Amino acid sequence: MSRSLITIVAAIVVAGPLAQARQQGRGQTPVPYPLSNPIRERGSSVTGAFEGWYYDRDGSANLLVGYFNRNTKQEIDIPVGPNNRIEPGDADRGQPTHFLTSRQWGVFTIRLPKDFGAKELTWTLTTNGQTNSITLHTRPDWILAPFADPANKNTPPVLRFAAAPSPTFSGPPSGVVATYTTTVGTPLPLTVWATDDGPKINIDDTTRPARPRAGTGTAPPNPPPPLAVAWSLFRGPGAVTFDDAKPAIDKANGGRTATTATFVAPGDYVLRLQANDSTGDGGGGFQCCWTNAYVRVAVTGPTTTVY
Repeated sequence: MSRSLITIVAAIVVAGPLAQARQQGRGQTPVPYPLSNPIRERGSSVTGAFEGWYYDRDGSANLLVGYFNRNTKQEIDIPVGPNNRIEPGDADRGQPTHFLTSRQWGVFTIRLPKDFGAKELTWTLTTNGQTNSITLHTRPDWILAPFADPANKNTPPVLRFAAAPSPTFSGPPSGVVATYTTTVGTPLPLTVWATDDGPKINIDDTTRPARPRAGTGTAPPNPPPPLAVAWSLFRGPGAVTFDDAKPAIDKANGGRTATTATFVAPGDYVLRLQANDSTGDGGGGFQCCWTNAYVRVAVTGPTTTVY
């Protein structure tokens, strides 16, 4: 290989990550390896992730936003304010203040006014001394279809927070769907029913090779993951402990799931329940089909000490 060709290849290898890092502030999903924000157990940054925008069932335009916490063992609390703000306008647009590790998909939405047009919002997060900003917008090539996969007509899981008949919730989060009260140190029962219809059209992808099992020739691809739910803290002044953050789904009982949440400090909390269907986290990158829903909990009583 000639020296000039080697130089060109080396330039491409170096320029790729640099270009991605520069573009991160323009509403791009954050790359997992920006040069200034390494992944580590603790001490790294959190970046917002713009999933795109969509029309809600009522016709309103909404931004769908997630985030990427580059710390693998450090969940972080960032109160709304200088270090967790959306601009211009009200700094509080319903974004999380508690950040789980890794990539979290479509955790909150922002409903836009009809005259939003070509305007933009910026979400800025500062943690561990590092600041990252992303741009939120409604450019045509970022439009999503979170309520149905156009190819196979798959739809998001359906959640109920009371036994049927009761209101159902599916797709991106939209406000608080249930409210609870409890006291510090008292386990709060959380019972939810989760169901999913699955894809309506079976697509035979004959171009995708099957993954062989060990010791055999060929075999069908690995089965998709089953319907699953997961509870987490979204906002709140203290820690929350779930008896089982990923409770089993009782299909024989209409998809019933049950767990408890225990709080160590009084105040107002928002918990997030995410339901994933066979497409897994983030819908496999296609933004469909999963469901996020919020519940609000008012906790009273004295703060307890956690050892």
